[in-house]
Amino acid sequence: MTISVSTPHWDLDASLPPLMLANLSHLGLIKVVGEQGRSFIHGQVTTDITSLADDQWRWGAHCDPKGKMLATFRTFAIKDALFMLMPRDTIAVDLPQLQKYAVFSKATLSDASDEWTLLGVAGEQAGQFITEHFGEINQELTVIEHGAILKDAERFILMLSPDAASTLVAQSKLSVFDAHAWQALEIAAGYPNLAASHAGQYVPQMCNLQAINGISFNKGCYMGQETIARMKYRGGNKRALYILRGHTDLQINLESGLEIALEDGFRRGGQIIEFVQRGSQVLLTAVLANDTENETKLRFAGDEHSSLTIQALPYSLEEA
Repeated sequence: MTISVSTPHWDLDASLPPLMLANLSHLGLIKVVGEQGRSFIHGQVTTDITSLADDQWRWGAHCDPKGKMLATFRTFAIKDALFMLMPRDTIAVDLPQLQKYAVFSKATLSDASDEWTLLGVAGEQAGQFITEHFGEINQELTVIEHGAILKDAERFILMLSPDAASTLVAQSKLSVFDAHAWQALEIAAGYPNLAASHAGQYVPQMCNLQAINGISFNKGCYMGQETIARMKYRGGNKRALYILRGHTDLQINLESGLEIALEDGFRRGGQIIEFVQRGSQVLLTAVLANDTENETKLRFAGDEHSSLTIQALPYSLEEA
């Protein structure tokens, strides 16, 4: 069953509406079941799956043997099934790679995206909305009759059966925002939602996974661990994820070039990870040199009149 998106007007420079219900059609789910499902994934990803409690979700990354990320995800369990929530286009890249190694384990992996409808709830009235429809939700993960609710600070991700999602939308009588409205909140949170086109390009620390508890440095071996551990204990990482806001007359995409201001002009530098554009306004995350100062000015290649400024991250990159 399809959720109707009316795309209410919203502005990147405006404050968040008191209550926003968004259709997260850009996200999908990998489902992992089987006697060795959890232990198999534990040996593949940066997250400590064995310590994941029933009321928790965590960020993580799945890397290739060289430590370059194939996918970033939120992971959580519902009964005997483990789920990995990530951009839909990334599943097409990541799932075959996981399945290639799963043949040696008693684990079955599948694309469960079409089995569920994903909705996002945000705004100062988000908690009240959730309480009215589902009861009070205080833990990170709450399993409900027709799915689950992931609590992320003051935002919520609803994983519902299609029928339950349609009923909720009808009962709420709210206009449903498109996925871009939710992506703007993810960008403002400094989250690294890796697209399929960026698979195999970045070590997790280059996208700040360590700062959002997406890497366990205490767990056993996993794919790409040597590179990731070396980055932490020996240094060598020269990049980080930044939040940028600005304007351009171009219609940008993930491959749009970024240029950084130097004393003698601009030079090419940085790659867009995720972006939202409304007219000439843009908000994006980008991987830049990690010594880039917050006062640094940037622009888009091909638009000399464009301008981008670095926004403060909502978390620290300083090592504990």
